[in-house]
Amino acid sequence: MIFLPVMKVGGMQFFRSEGFDTLGKILPRAFDIAMETTLVYIFMTGACVVTFIILGMDGFDAIFHALTTCSTGGFSNRDASFGAYPGAPQLAASFFTILAALPFLRMVQLVRGDAMPLWRDAQVRAFLRWMFYAIAVIVLYRLAWLQAENPFHVIRETIFNVVTLTSGTGFGSSDVTQWGHFPFAILIIMGLIGGCTGSTACSIKVFRYLVLLQAIRAQIRRMHSPHRVFPLMLEGRPLDRDVVGSVMAFFTTFMLAFGLLIVALALTGLHPRTALTGAWAMIANIGPVWGPEISANGAVDQLPTTAKWLMITGMFLGRLELLSVLVLFHPRFWRQ
Repeated sequence: MIFLPVMKVGGMQFFRSEGFDTLGKILPRAFDIAMETTLVYIFMTGACVVTFIILGMDGFDAIFHALTTCSTGGFSNRDASFGAYPGAPQLAASFFTILAALPFLRMVQLVRGDAMPLWRDAQVRAFLRWMFYAIAVIVLYRLAWLQAENPFHVIRETIFNVVTLTSGTGFGSSDVTQWGHFPFAILIIMGLIGGCTGSTACSIKVFRYLVLLQAIRAQIRRMHSPHRVFPLMLEGRPLDRDVVGSVMAFFTTFMLAFGLLIVALALTGLHPRTALTGAWAMIANIGPVWGPEISANGAVDQLPTTAKWLMITGMFLGRLELLSVLVLFHPRFWRQ
């Protein structure tokens, strides 16, 4: 937030595409924002550690999984990932993962005693609503078509996997490909949505989808009434053209990179499903890959070396939000 604008390489355009303009100026200086956000993050991580210990984890595993839950990193020291901790620990992990995928500036406001900005934030409401829809549809599908015997197990397992994949955390508790093609397709879509801007989550993020939907709606209305003016609005405020342009540029770049990565991975000899889920997991920084070449514990050690380098590139681009990496290849960057 401090250095990109000073470097004069379109830093503010990047942050507009991230939706920072919609978060509000709750503190006067960037240092204060960083400090209060850090304190909230540390407190949340500590609370997660204590919760995991209370629910039966040993101290080391509790610290390990709390660090990778609140960072939506998803790395586990168990081959079975969170499948080694069924029951209450998975629900607790889902709760803290949701918190980590919310805007941290809104969390700061919540800690300061003002909960309304968090609830009024359009992307927070959309994030929670879309996850609820995905969970409900998958649960109903599994209960009706797969005839699952234990509905409580189905609900808990579905909540955990939808939350962890949507937020980009990537913990696993079961083989979600066994749920059927329809639930798996929903999980792919949710992974491409991601969490909220200003959180530890990755992928495209909810704010950009809200802007995209508003732009599509306005365009449809213009086609119906070409002589009328339809301003783009979000949360009752007009969207700046620079914000819309930045979001559209990001969407185009993301989808183009996603498609090219799928093709490149397939050309290394990978099964189409492995290429698809590999590109999805890397560019959206989710983690788990599914396919015939993937071992039972999800390891990708058997993949070709070229495929691994492509996946490293995809993770790098996705984690640094694509545009901030691609700007390094612009001649103007090196002339500053």
